[in-house]
Amino acid sequence: MAGVLAGLLGIGGGLVLVAALAWLAPLMGIPQEAAMHTALASSLASIVLTATASARAHAKRGSVMWPTVRWMVPGLLLGGWLGSFVAVRIDGDWLRLIVAGYCLIAAAQLLFGKNGAPLADGAPPPQGLPLSAAGVGIGAVSAVVGIGGGSMTVPLLVWRGVAPVRAVGTSSACGVAIGLASAIGYAFNAPAGALPEHAIGYVYLPAAIGVAIASVFAAPYGTRLAHRLHGDTLKRVFAAFLILVAVSLLLGG
Repeated sequence: MAGVLAGLLGIGGGLVLVAALAWLAPLMGIPQEAAMHTALASSLASIVLTATASARAHAKRGSVMWPTVRWMVPGLLLGGWLGSFVAVRIDGDWLRLIVAGYCLIAAAQLLFGKNGAPLADGAPPPQGLPLSAAGVGIGAVSAVVGIGGGSMTVPLLVWRGVAPVRAVGTSSACGVAIGLASAIGYAFNAPAGALPEHAIGYVYLPAAIGVAIASVFAAPYGTRLAHRLHGDTLKRVFAAFLILVAVSLLLGG
């Protein structure tokens, strides 16, 4: 499911993974007080491979704007590290509420926000220092809520006039940087002995690797679907998904 959503929405599948892993963590022997941190960290670790597979599939179809990615990556790396540094110090119940609230805000923006003027044919993709600065914020929030950043990167690029399917493809590539920096932060900023064996800090390796292996094979199917859907339909699917994740997190609390 995470792989299909990564290809379809450019989100790395993180939001659905956080909700699922927060519920599954205690069943895998993870202490309840560490369940939310484990879900976030393991989700971000798996996103490195998931987003790579999604970006590769989108790149084959020409929907990754590499100049935009290059401008955003430095900020995303810095923000991902800083966000994970903060997140390990926040109580798990508060993290659950933060993620749910973020999902609802992002859904509202997609449903009711206005798009920018479409880029003209042959116009250069969005570039410049403002994108790097935005990357810091996107990376930090993504680390706190355990996502590949697509629910911020996609609306930002759509607002800049980018077609939704190209915004999704570009977001997938950006998700690799977010997942890498954030997962490293969760691994090395966690308190000693936070989790039982088979973990590095808050990254529970069986969960991260298991999800990543399956999602790599599933991501291309989501990519094909994204290229078949109309832009407005893609936005509505994205918004509905965010609302469902918020509800599941609130009910699971």
